[in-house]
Amino acid sequence: MPSTHNTDKPWDTDDIDKWKVFDPLTHEKSPAHQKLTSKQIDPFKPEDNVGGTFTEESSFKTLFPKYREVYLREAWPLITRSLEKFGIACTLDLVEGSMEVKTTRKTYDPASILNARDLIKLLARSVPAPQAVKILEDGVACDIIKIRNLVRNKERFVKRRQRILGPNGTTLKALELLTQCYLLVQGNTVSAMGPYKGLKEVRRIIEDCMANIHPIYHIKELMIKRELAKDPELAGESWDRFLPHFKKRNLSKRRVPFKVKDKSKKVYTPFPPPQEKSKVDLQIESGEYFLGKQAKERREQEERVERQRERKEEKKREREMEFKAPVEEDEKKEKKRKSDRVERKGEGGGEAVAKKDKKEKKSKRKKVKADAMEE
Repeated sequence: MPSTHNTDKPWDTDDIDKWKVFDPLTHEKSPAHQKLTSKQIDPFKPEDNVGGTFTEESSFKTLFPKYREVYLREAWPLITRSLEKFGIACTLDLVEGSMEVKTTRKTYDPASILNARDLIKLLARSVPAPQAVKILEDGVACDIIKIRNLVRNKERFVKRRQRILGPNGTTLKALELLTQCYLLVQGNTVSAMGPYKGLKEVRRIIEDCMANIHPIYHIKELMIKRELAKDPELAGESWDRFLPHFKKRNLSKRRVPFKVKDKSKKVYTPFPPPQEKSKVDLQIESGEYFLGKQAKERREQEERVERQRERKEEKKREREMEFKAPVEEDEKKEKKRKSDRVERKGEGGGEAVAKKDKKEKKSKRKKVKADAMEE
């Protein structure tokens, strides 16, 4: 087959600027910021389509969830008007729950049908219609990242998905500002819209987040890269020395086993440990194996009765504890006095204690006599 590399290309004329760079937000030429912006070509116009209408009809269809039905019905006129500019027809089937886009005789841009396919995908993933319509512009692409199959555990998945949002959505907002992308976390997917370079960063951050690497590390890295890009002297150098290198800390909380094995070194013996006795061997040793069927049943019955008797006695003791009389205050005082006497004997001898006791008895007798006289 002859080489077609050096053949004449009539469409490749000298007046085409192959290195033209536009700002994706303002669409103005900005050659000074080529590193920060994405390359874009001039918008494709109907007169650029020299071949005329398409020979075949291309169509794409996607399903949408039930809860999106009301919103899509309200927003469908806006979507229809946006696609009419590119000559693409769209239909909303509420019975089947699907959206379809297809080319018509008025379609002039071959890439517009692919953008329309991305548009209905984004609408099905709960992206608002005014935002989803921006996918039809040049230099804006989309990426729908499936995150559910990256984590097995449901609770862990929910926690890591929440990390993408951050407290009050701050982490998500920071990622949007640094990557120049629109992000929407919905169910088991993350929808992203923006320039190709930003989408590449977003996918890396989301996948790392689901692999237990916090997005804050990537945010720090992107902020440093953003500042380094402003310096023209560092354009041709490696930025590795400026970027942070975070060490992974293994903080796995391993559960302590219930039975801790003794790992201390023991004396080596060439003989294997003795084989554990089976249930039959234990029955032979106890003599249960040789008992007849009736004897076995009788033995089981006796064991059962013994267990019941032990349980009955235990419950009886518990019931008796409830009827046990509590210790009265007078008894407590008597015990205290006795203990005081013992202490005094130990401290000052028995004579002093005996005298004190006599005085206490005399005073008690006088009180009793006085009470009797009054009566």
